[in-house]
Amino acid sequence: MIRAGVVAAAMASAATLAVAAEAPTPRWDQRGDRNPLIPGYFADPSIVHDDGRWYIFATIDPWGDDRLGLWTSTNGRDWTFSAPEWPTKAAATSPTSGDAKVWAPSVVKAANGRWYMYVSVGNEVWVGTAPAPAGPWRDANGGKPLIAKAFAPAYHMIDAEAFVDADGQAYLYWGSGWNWTNGHCFAVKLKPDMVTFDGVPRDVTPPGYFEGPFMVRSGAHYLLTFSDGKTTEDSYRVNYAIGDSPLGPFRAGPGSPILSTDAKRDVVSPGHHAVFRSGGQPYILYHRQALPWPRSGDEVLRQIAVDPLTINADGTIARVVPSHGSAVNGFAAQRQAGLRWMPVGEGASAADDNYATLWRGSGERPALVADLGQVRQLRESELRPEFATKGYRFAVDASDDGRQWRPVAAMATAQGSPIQVRHPVRARYLRATFEGPAALWEWVIR
Repeated sequence: MIRAGVVAAAMASAATLAVAAEAPTPRWDQRGDRNPLIPGYFADPSIVHDDGRWYIFATIDPWGDDRLGLWTSTNGRDWTFSAPEWPTKAAATSPTSGDAKVWAPSVVKAANGRWYMYVSVGNEVWVGTAPAPAGPWRDANGGKPLIAKAFAPAYHMIDAEAFVDADGQAYLYWGSGWNWTNGHCFAVKLKPDMVTFDGVPRDVTPPGYFEGPFMVRSGAHYLLTFSDGKTTEDSYRVNYAIGDSPLGPFRAGPGSPILSTDAKRDVVSPGHHAVFRSGGQPYILYHRQALPWPRSGDEVLRQIAVDPLTINADGTIARVVPSHGSAVNGFAAQRQAGLRWMPVGEGASAADDNYATLWRGSGERPALVADLGQVRQLRESELRPEFATKGYRFAVDASDDGRQWRPVAAMATAQGSPIQVRHPVRARYLRATFEGPAALWEWVIR
């Protein structure tokens, strides 16, 4: 089992008089790193772009929630969290769905102009529809699963992914295995209503398949990308297979896996991905284990990252080099960081513009003090807490000298990401004091 934090060792040989210095190992804890893309623990991402806005739908970690997570951004760097009104565990549950939560969404725009979401709830697949990615989302199948557990009880009926071909014809892919083994992939053509199967589903399982199918077309080739291994360990990865039609048959893709654990770069178990284009360049959006890793107990916390993808004219896919700082065409070069500040004491990670690093307070009333360097006119703060779905109770005080403090935001409980706090005041220092748990990815002051 590997562990995060591995640093490449220098190589030396007694037979040589000099050894060239090895290139520095990329670090995951550097200021301004662009991966993870999202501030928090999320997995199984689906990404779409509509009317100038990016939308990322994702599983809320650990292991799903009663709702999905939705992140939106106009510039690909500053993301805002919300939760769609559908699906919910309460609204999308059948007698056979099991206890597992809501996870693994796939969102596409159909030829009819509406948006459709295929999502796992428990051990089954449900389908919803909306006029726009932001919603409102509603069940599209009469309050019952599109793919029930009984369809193929020997396999796991999850991870549905829709693909709309260039001619507007839609297809659906889904399936996994139980206990991290024996995954199977099923596929079917969809009728124009995006709900009714047009024909009998086929078993199109390619070599090395476990779960998370995603279809990509490249010229005359249909590339079925997918994950195998175990996401809770270091074996999870992305493979691909090549077919001449959306329904296969599929042959193993040369060079698989195309994305896997890279100990040198502190990237562990990348997988369950989506492929999208921005500025003409294809990218792979995927989750990987949150750092530092491994964690104690059964806690599984993953984060979403993005890296360039190279698809060759012959349908082969080049190996992806996972990074901590990948740039995306059309995405802003850096977040709207606001005013720069230095922490008084611990807390540098809350001001380093990096969603892999976290400030975590300790004690009964942990506090984080920001020094702006001089007295300034301050308008507001944006706090990005560790968990966007949990409430955090805190107050904000201001000071000119770091000794005498005056309240600017009373103690209150808030949740979300970012949490916005208005505090029009002139001050050099701000202090956020918490009652109870305190953990921040970033504190942006304007």
